[in-house]
Amino acid sequence: MKISKIKNRSTLYTFDNGTWDLNLHLIQANKYNYVIDSGLGTQSVEPIIETIKKDNKQIILINTHYHWDHIWGNDTFSDCIIISHQLCRERIAEKWEEMINKNASFIQGEAKCCLPSLTFKDELYFPEDKIRLIYTPGHTQDSISVIDEEEGVINVGDNIGDNMEELIPSLELESNQYINTLLKYQTLDFDTCVSGHNTVLNKDVINTILGILSK
Repeated sequence: MKISKIKNRSTLYTFDNGTWDLNLHLIQANKYNYVIDSGLGTQSVEPIIETIKKDNKQIILINTHYHWDHIWGNDTFSDCIIISHQLCRERIAEKWEEMINKNASFIQGEAKCCLPSLTFKDELYFPEDKIRLIYTPGHTQDSISVIDEEEGVINVGDNIGDNMEELIPSLELESNQYINTLLKYQTLDFDTCVSGHNTVLNKDVINTILGILSK
């Protein structure tokens, strides 16, 4: 596991699973600590808990989408606010047993079903911390992105592919809906882009993906 500091408020925790990397993202803001995705189980989030164990700020967990590698550690934060898109909560409840049965070999520690406690449809904003959550369908119908407006960092979940050779992720939606999300990203003020599996990139990656799609 690799820990990387991104600007002042953001830290990235990257786990190497042999064939793919998994990123969990911590934003230590003014009022809250925001944990973006909970990984493969309780062990996945232990390094994050260690980082903030002496910090008395409340934790908010954000699920970028319902896929198993982003939600299996939710139960660690069962006493905290867990936020997702409204469709994400529905899909976790619907798909939990199926995801466990198919991918149990990847569990790190324990994985217990813990559903988001707060959901939204289009956008949710925390003005004290300048943290904005927006609905950005693409990789999945329920995908959201998290923007740290103070530091210009965006977490797009799995709306960017797993590596530089596969910048376009698998898509549940029509490509035009994904393109609309990419165009939305272009209007946002950020210079640093975090995703679920790829390396930390800059905003130019959005233009690169749009260029690939236009061919």
